[in-house]
Amino acid sequence: MLTLVAVIILCALIFDFLNGFHDAANSIATVVSTRVLTPRQAVAWAAFFNLIAAFAFDVHIARTVGNGLVDLSSVNEYVILAGLLGAIAWNIITWYFGLPSSSSHALMGGYGGAAVVNAGFSVLMIGGWMKMFLFIFLAPVIGMVLGYLLQVIVLWIIHARAYSKVDGTFRKLQLLSAALYSLGHGTNDAQKTMGIITGVLVTAGILQTFEVPVWVVFASYSAIAVGTLFGGWRIVKTMGTKITKLQPSDGFCAETAGGITLLMTAFGGIPVSTTHTIAGAIMGVGATKRFSAVRWGIAGAMVWAWILTIPMSALVAAGAYWLIDSVRGLLR
Repeated sequence: MLTLVAVIILCALIFDFLNGFHDAANSIATVVSTRVLTPRQAVAWAAFFNLIAAFAFDVHIARTVGNGLVDLSSVNEYVILAGLLGAIAWNIITWYFGLPSSSSHALMGGYGGAAVVNAGFSVLMIGGWMKMFLFIFLAPVIGMVLGYLLQVIVLWIIHARAYSKVDGTFRKLQLLSAALYSLGHGTNDAQKTMGIITGVLVTAGILQTFEVPVWVVFASYSAIAVGTLFGGWRIVKTMGTKITKLQPSDGFCAETAGGITLLMTAFGGIPVSTTHTIAGAIMGVGATKRFSAVRWGIAGAMVWAWILTIPMSALVAAGAYWLIDSVRGLLR
């Protein structure tokens, strides 16, 4: 049993690493596309603030993911393993095609799909899922509105000045906004892995109550920070250049809007997609120039990836659970 738990924890940390790798684009795309930092400098900056988030925030999201989506008394370790495998597979597929889908929704879809195959739909805790589905739509809209409003305010402040005179200021400010966004990304996404690891410790009887151990906190934040260091360059190109053209002031507004949205939802214990959030913020910033400044065709392709993530990762995880259960039956 302990060997199985160790394997599941390892898979969870691999997912966490891939989450950082896959979502590095969210944290660095704007700061790279505006050439404020080189790609290597940007991932180091983002990874540092992903890790620092471990010391700054509570574990509200970890509790929601680990104990608020699926009834832990009705699942076993194999369900959690299959859910992780489904999420990992979907992350790799979307990374390969350069699609900025949500690692968070891949994890939750995989976890839910495996749980349903094992125990039926009654295992799902509807309140937690309704909150998540609601913010699939609200998070990018909030990011878009905040990005639009911040950009309007910035344009009003600098309208009488030559952009060349304020460009340097916004390059410095973008370092702060990238740090803010990375803090939000770290506290949002690392906590999802923390919730899964703590869940498997509870189902295995190692923990009696759902309390996140300190070592789980540091392991999860470290894994996502290291993954960010490696960076998913295919997705950086989509996020930083294909949606709309960005200047340092644009990047500052988009990152600030995304960071504020992520921190607000983190304090509320709401697991949202960091990918959806920053993409919405970038679209909001682009829309202040003119409606056609946003490449809505690229945005539409991203939305389809978002819609497909939960059902596809759920199907992959369901298949993984069926395969694991079949192998267990043969070995009995």
